Amino acid sequence: MDEVKQLVTDIKNKNLKPIYFLMGEEPYYIDKISGFIEDNVLLEEEKGFNQMLLYGRDVTIDDIVGNAKRYPMMAERQVVIVKEAQDLWRTIEKLVDYAKKPQPTTVLVVNYKYKKIDKRKALYKAIKKVGVVYESKKLYENQVADWIRRVLSSKKYAIVPKASQMLVEFLGNDLSKISNELEKLQIILPKGTQISPEHIEENIGISKDFNNFELRKAIGEKNAVKAHQIVKYFAENPKDNPMVVTVSLLFGFFSQLLQFHGLKDKSPRNVASALKVNPYFVNEYITAARNYPMRNVSAIVSVLREFDVKSKGVGSNAVPQGDLLKELLVKILA
Repeated sequence: MDEVKQLVTDIKNKNLKPIYFLMGEEPYYIDKISGFIEDNVLLEEEKGFNQMLLYGRDVTIDDIVGNAKRYPMMAERQVVIVKEAQDLWRTIEKLVDYAKKPQPTTVLVVNYKYKKIDKRKALYKAIKKVGVVYESKKLYENQVADWIRRVLSSKKYAIVPKASQMLVEFLGNDLSKISNELEKLQIILPKGTQISPEHIEENIGISKDFNNFELRKAIGEKNAVKAHQIVKYFAENPKDNPMVVTVSLLFGFFSQLLQFHGLKDKSPRNVASALKVNPYFVNEYITAARNYPMRNVSAIVSVLREFDVKSKGVGSNAVPQGDLLKELLVKILA
């Protein structure tokens, strides 16, 4: 995120490079940087003649180079943006000759999503000498809640940990989807608002009481009544609550609980660091550890592996997923 901020600052200050090669598994920042260049490098009246959008599926490397070597018309520079450049992965290394001697009045932006070029090869080395190679890495799910907090903080909003966790569990680590939902909230809620689970439920449609986060908490507390209520809700709404996701999250929780039992230092700070969880949730692990000794946790992890296979249809085609989930819950709480 800091690297992105620096890139944006440099572009704002007209400290422009001749090539921006944007690559990696996370498309969110690739789109953000490319979009910022598209919107801000040229004046509106300059864009008609001097800004060109190309798409990887429709062009060759020779087409890109030909457009990049043009001179700007009635402007200091031109911008050439290649979207979906990953479609050119077989021939992308041919861009090396241009990268070694780029047109100084052209800003060439290459959006190479979901892939990356080999850093040992000539193209990467040539671009690094004259331009920018930005790798947009996918965040792990345990990093997304902090990303949400920082994004909202920059917009003068705050969010309670449970609310951010609801977004992560519902949307995973897809930053584009999460960003879209956050933008909706910013339209509805005034600046300075602390976004709560109620805001998430009312405006995004994620239940604050019947979700995987609450199921995990109820299981950790051995609150059988609440856990069965949530599982019943999941069984009645299978499309919104796929079993494969629930099993995966519970597997992650009990795997972390196994790790918790193995810690010598069980202070809240060390637990948060070792398990890579928000300190806000540490008490849930402490409570769960009291209710599930290490031997029980090991057995539950084995059961979850078994039901993970079943949730994917192996050996249980005729059994409704709601019934499987209820059976799983009985085995965990036994």
